[in-house]
This record gives sequence, C-alpha cells and structure tokens, in this order.
Amino acid sequence: MGTFRDSLDLRALRFALAFPLLLAIGFVVCAQMLRRDLPDPVAVMWNADGGSAFAPFGAYVAGGAALITFFGWVAFLQAVPLSRPVIMRRVMMGIGLMVSLFITSVLAAGLVGQSTVGDARFSHVDPIVLAMGSGAAVSLGVVMMFAFKPDPRWTNEDDEALHTELLLAEDPDLARDSLRMWVHARSSVFVMIIVSTLFPAALIAVALPWLGALVAVVALIGAGFLFARVRADRAGLQVFAGGIVKVLAVPAVEIAVAAPAEVKAADFGGWGWRHHDDATAMLVSSGPAVVVRKLNGRRVALSAGTSASADKLAGILNRAAERAHPGGQPRQPG
Repeated sequence: MGTFRDSLDLRALRFALAFPLLLAIGFVVCAQMLRRDLPDPVAVMWNADGGSAFAPFGAYVAGGAALITFFGWVAFLQAVPLSRPVIMRRVMMGIGLMVSLFITSVLAAGLVGQSTVGDARFSHVDPIVLAMGSGAAVSLGVVMMFAFKPDPRWTNEDDEALHTELLLAEDPDLARDSLRMWVHARSSVFVMIIVSTLFPAALIAVALPWLGALVAVVALIGAGFLFARVRADRAGLQVFAGGIVKVLAVPAVEIAVAAPAEVKAADFGGWGWRHHDDATAMLVSSGPAVVVRKLNGRRVALSAGTSASADKLAGILNRAAERAHPGGQPRQPG
C-alpha cells in the first residue's frame, strides 16, 4: 500500500477529486436558484428552431452534475501518477480544468437560455454565457498548466546531474575542458546573400513560382553553412554546420596539436565545409580560427569567432590530446 501511495502525487490527487465534485455541487445549487423561471420539462438538445429533446429538470441537473464530475476526474487523474512526464502532468491538469469548466458552461448556458421561457420548444442556448464560460475555461486551463508544480521526484535527469557533479568534484578541471559555442559569418555576408539571391528569387517567382522557391531554398541552405556549432571537450572536437549537420569530428586520440591562427578562407578552398589538399575545413569567414594537426598528418581548420575563443578552444583540444595519449603527451605527426 505504501508503495502505491508513493507512486502518486497526493496533492494533485486531492485537487483532482475535489474540484470537479465541488464544481458539480455549485452547478446544482445555481440550477435550483433558476428552478422557478424554467419550463417543465427542460430542453436538453436544440436545433435552429429551438428545443428538440426534453427531460425533467431533476434529470437534467443530476445528469449534468454527473458529467462534470466524471469527465473532470478522467482528465485530472492523468496528472496524478508520478511516473508520467512532468510536462504531461502539467498539460493534463490544465485540460482537466478546461473540460470541467467547459461542460459546466454548456449546461449553465442551456438553463439560462430557457429561463423566463414558458415553453422549452422555443428556447435556445444562451450565447453570452456559453462564450464567456468557454473563454474562461480555456484561459484558466492555460494558467493551470503554468501554475501547477508537480511534486519533485528523482528522475534520469537527476541521475545525470548527480553524475556530472560527482565528476566535477573529483576533477575540478573538467568544467574548464569543455566548450560550446556558435560561429557565423559577418552580417554583411548575409545581406549580400539576400540582395543577390532572395530578391531575384522573388522576381522569378512571379513568372515561375517553383523556380523562385528553388532559388530561395538553395540560398537558405548556403546561408546555413555559414553558421556552425562547435563542441569541444575531453572526447575531442565536433562541428555541426547550421547547428545540425555534423561535418567535422576529431577524437582526442587523433589530435597531435591544435593552435590558434589567423587564416584566409581562400587558403582552405573558401567558406563553408571544404576539403582542400591535406586539410578539411569549416570556415564561416576569414579571421580567427583553430588549426588542428592530426596524427596522420592531415589538418582540420575551423572558425573560432574571436582570438580569445580561438585560444580557449586550442587549449582545450591540446589538453584533451595530452590526456588521451599514453604517457600524457601526444605523438607528433609523421
């Protein structure tokens, strides 16, 4: 029994059970206040001409209260188990509030639309009550999604965070040997791409939409290769063109030495991802870069954004290479 209780968010469970029930009780009380102004029987379904199906007042109220309670419980209880993802629990708590309030709004609009009407056959659902109630249901449901804070519990993310903290405690230099950064071409380059390709593509699209779209897509792909995401740590170096496509991967065991340098993109075949002579490069512009010499004699060059970033990146890669090679020192190429 204790294990079952430990698998539930008891605070959310209490709210999930109590709110629809209290809402249903409130609906019954308010319906009784309108009882004198309602026809008998009351309409439960409507068409363009008015009521089309009817039921006694007691059945309408009792059935409505049951619907509020049942569907509210069904939605709210999805947020109670601790095994569910946190995001799902937040969403289901908000949906539970929306469903409960929406059903109540529909039932209340049906009663208000019949008040002061002698014959339910000539009644209609009150649009103001329905619109205001539905709007409140949606807005309050969204607020609930953000306001609901699930009970804390230990997750896989917590295991990973604990493992990281233990590694940092054992090796304080670990944080220093990790770098994540973005590099990109100068803004003037992107302006040139827009002027030279996207504007003509818009003109071409007037006559041949598919060709204009093709030109625009090619321009966007080309511009994407002038962005790069760089990730360096003790495992080595990885570079992703456009932040998605991995174009360079150099394990630490293959690094001989890394050095910051001022490079010209033309020396490596131009901007973007290039293979040129004995080098593979991912350069988004000329300027500060890191040139990595591999043990097999080949070179890898990548833009580093600034001189400070180039110095930091080269230092991380050199320390990673020292740790990866037996004896603490990398072998020299050749």
